[in-house]
Order: sequence, then C-alpha cells, then structure tokens
Amino acid sequence: MKYKSNNNVVYSCKYHVVFCPKYRRKVLVGDVESRLKEIVINVCAEHGIDLLEMEIMPDHVHLLLEVDPQFGIHKAIKTIKGVSSRLLRSEFKHLTTKLPTLWTNSYFVSTVGGAPLSVVKQYIESQKTSQRE
Repeated sequence: MKYKSNNNVVYSCKYHVVFCPKYRRKVLVGDVESRLKEIVINVCAEHGIDLLEMEIMPDHVHLLLEVDPQFGIHKAIKTIKGVSSRLLRSEFKHLTTKLPTLWTNSYFVSTVGGAPLSVVKQYIESQKTSQRE
C-alpha cells in the first residue's frame, strides 16, 4: 500500500463517491458527459485531489478519489459538484430549463482499501499487551 503525505499527515484516504442529477434525470449524455469529464479532471488537478477512476452514467456519476484528509471528502465533493454545475448550466442551456439545480444535495461515499475493520480493531486491542518495557 502506498501512503501520501503533506506537511502534517501521512495518509491513504480513498473514497468511492456517487452522486446524481436532480430528479435522477438522464442528462449526463453526449457533449454534457464529455464536458463533465473534463471539468472533473480539471477540478481534481486544481485542488490536489487524485482522480483514480471515473465513470459517467446518464443519471449518476461514479468517482474513485484519494483526498488529503485536511481538505476533506465533503469539501472535495462540494467543489466538484459546484464547479461542474455552474459551468455545465452556463454552457448547456437545456440543463437550466427543466432542473432548478443540476445536482441533488445528497451523495454516497464509502472508504475503499486498507485493512479490514476486524484486523484494525485487533491491532489496536493488542497494543497494550505487545509493548515492550
């Protein structure tokens, strides 16, 4: 496993993220899909977010991100959704006529990778007994 670091933290924080257009409308197709991919790549590059994988479906987006914990996954998602909504709605007028906003407020996020929970729990529980004086 590879770890990343900044000035204060050594980390491996990978997340599977899914979010949808408002009303789960199938609007992420054709030129909108292509432009959304460009926007996500650019936003991630600008903010130091590692984009490990991306798939755009007509009615939802899957991202695999590695995010510095001091930046935070919520801020990463909020930034990606905010910038992409603003740009896509200004470039594709049909996204403003039927949708009050491009994205729903909600999203799914799950951590990915690392040791299983049971292994981490066992490791922590064994710390006192494994210390050598």
